[in-house]
Amino acid sequence: MENKLHVSLSPHIHSNNSTMRTMLDVIIALVPASVAAVILFGIPALLVIAVCVVSAVAGEALFNLAIKKEQTIGDLSAVVTGLILALNLPANIPLWQAAVGSLFAIIIVKGIFGGLGKNIVNPAIAARVFMLIAFGSMTAAVFPKGLDATSGATPLAELAQDKTLNLMDLFLGKCGGALGETCALALLIGGVYLIVRKVITWHIPVAFIGTTFLFTLALEGGNFETTLAWVLSGGLMIGAFFMATDYVTSPSTVKGKLIFGIGAGVITVLIRFFGGYPEGVSFAILLMNIVNPYIDSLTPRKLFGGKK
Repeated sequence: MENKLHVSLSPHIHSNNSTMRTMLDVIIALVPASVAAVILFGIPALLVIAVCVVSAVAGEALFNLAIKKEQTIGDLSAVVTGLILALNLPANIPLWQAAVGSLFAIIIVKGIFGGLGKNIVNPAIAARVFMLIAFGSMTAAVFPKGLDATSGATPLAELAQDKTLNLMDLFLGKCGGALGETCALALLIGGVYLIVRKVITWHIPVAFIGTTFLFTLALEGGNFETTLAWVLSGGLMIGAFFMATDYVTSPSTVKGKLIFGIGAGVITVLIRFFGGYPEGVSFAILLMNIVNPYIDSLTPRKLFGGKK
């Protein structure tokens, strides 16, 4: 009889956690941002979300068939990847590009490296960076329906030009940007849900957002309002709560999580203020994913019953 080693989330004893349950919690946490995106951007947002999710699930199913691997679409991880990627895309992106991005995330970043738990970087993050480099449609801001403008500069681009933005508009999503970047309120609701459900801990989001705030505050000469506008703009909220906290590509210890979050915050601000891209969140998380093994090795867990 063939023996199989089944690996699941810790703790393993008296726990009802499973990969599917965890992914379902992430999907639930992303519902407010998804609903806000459809309300703000209309049917195009719904189409982008649908195409990304369907492409991700279909890509994983076909890849598993091609390599004769047991189907894994039931764990919902492909749904999460497709949904997170969709919320990082503008509403007017050609749907074929959205599909290509999802397939890249699932096949190239996740599947080829061995599947869930073996990818070295977050699939949605890697796909977004790939699309930023490959497709010019990723850079133009799309504005919610009902606003005077339909396209133009993103809030981050306007902040870089020393323009003053309305904080309440940024908080409620009345601004240009990707589907899941605009409504900070919806993202905060989802992030709090994940923390309450103990799917994630507060360490990476707080360290990431807090470092970004403090570093930006220093560069802005202590201007609190402008600094808060920087924090509410772009992909910081969705990145901090939903992408930087990925189990596979982030540290497992408290100290490691804090280092990861601080590092991501510093890189984000450096790219925003001194880099060639107005947004640095995706690149920051991707770089921290790459150095994550080194963070883990420098912040090992103490063995139970071992030396203090």
